[in-house]
Amino acid sequence: MIRHIPNTLTVMRMIGSLCLLFLEPLSGLFLVVYTLCGASDALDGYIARKTKSASEAGASLDSMADFLFIGVLLLVLLPLLHLPVWLIYWIAGIAVLRGASLLTGWLRYRTLAFIHTYANKATGLLLFCFPFLYYLFGLTAPASLLCIAASLSALEELAINICSRELKRDARYFQWKR
Repeated sequence: MIRHIPNTLTVMRMIGSLCLLFLEPLSGLFLVVYTLCGASDALDGYIARKTKSASEAGASLDSMADFLFIGVLLLVLLPLLHLPVWLIYWIAGIAVLRGASLLTGWLRYRTLAFIHTYANKATGLLLFCFPFLYYLFGLTAPASLLCIAASLSALEELAINICSRELKRDARYFQWKR
């Protein structure tokens, strides 16, 4: 029974992400649900590793939950932020890189090839912290830091999908092969 906890947490994150669509952005309840989604993201993988219940299906489900969470956040938060044009182009560029990486993975491995690199995890943590950093520092510094991390992680994931002979979802970082 305990081995189902990680996937249950992941599904709960997906449901929580969808709930964010119906809550007032950045309200108290929004931030509570948001924080629970972030906590479940940290816990599901940890519990899966500790209980030795990690699986390919669980990793795929986690990646889909992350994708949904990020998509909902972009949909909910972008209209509120009054982004400068340069930042909109930067975010669009990151989306193009992520799309190219997914397309490359699909063509090479016939599956959605989300990879759990350290850079992707750092980007996810920064994305999770963004609403709080926005309150503290405004838009420019947190958004720039997040976009730098997202750009580097998207490039790394694309390089891994291009260069790897087989899909390794838990590749921690890009390694040059000679």
